[in-house]
This record gives sequence, structure tokens and C-alpha cells, in this order.
Amino acid sequence: MSIERVPMTQEGYDNLKAQMERMQGKDMMEIARRIADARALGDLSENAEYHAAREDQGMLYARVDALKDKLARAVIVDISTLPTGTVVFGTRVRLKDLDSLEEEIYDLVGPGDEDYDNNKILTSSPRGQALLGKKEGDVVAFKVPKGALRYEILEISFSK
Repeated sequence: MSIERVPMTQEGYDNLKAQMERMQGKDMMEIARRIADARALGDLSENAEYHAAREDQGMLYARVDALKDKLARAVIVDISTLPTGTVVFGTRVRLKDLDSLEEEIYDLVGPGDEDYDNNKILTSSPRGQALLGKKEGDVVAFKVPKGALRYEILEISFSK
């Protein structure tokens, strides 16, 4: 059985770790306080505040567990050691949409570094998966809920 490694930068790892620590500390304490306050209201069987707080607690535990798993499988990648000329983790890719003819630029990142508003996409996303391993001049096609997208890779560089 092989463990799937999760590539990320040191910064992304540190961001995820800080997020997990905040959840385990401040967020857990807040939910524990909400549960205690709701218990003080009396009958738990018809206490909506209590049940909502317990549900929030369960979801928070699940998020913490997912972050712990991701951090345990993390592989810190030194971008300076990666190959050039091929789309890999850490690269910036300039693309031309073959349907609209518009150009787009994406940075392929790992967990903790994603920022979809600034076109920093996960390598595990559908677009990221389609781009990995490709070279300049390659045409990439993949399906999304709205249909299919087709891009030509115009340029590959490193974002940092």
C-alpha cells in the first residue's frame, strides 16, 4: 500500500499547521463554550442550540483530522530543484483558451497555498491535473461541469 504524498511549499505547510492549531485551540474552546451554554438552558432533547453546537463540533473535528492527514503526508518541495520546460508543481503557466482566444495565467500550488482569486490552483484540481507533465506548445483538453475546456500552453516559468 502506497501513501499518496502531498507536495507543498514550506509556506503552505506552515499555513496549514497554523490553521490546524487555531482550530484545535481557539475554535474548539469556542464550541465547548457554546455547548456548555446550551446545556445550561435545560432539556437537551429539544435544544436546537445544543444540537447545532454539537454538529459544529463534529465538523470541526473532521476538518482537523483532514488537516492532520494532509500534514502527515506532506512533502516539502524546494522549487529550485524542479525541472524546467515541463508543467510541474510550482510552475506558472500562461495559456491560451482555444475557444475564447483569451490568455490566462495559473500558478500550480499545493495545499495551503491555493488562492483561486489570484489563479493559484491546486495541482490536484482538474485543471492542474490536466496541465501536469505538459510542455510549451501542447494542447490540453479536459472536462468541467460546464463542458470541455481546451488550452494551448504558451509559456512555462516558475512563479517565485
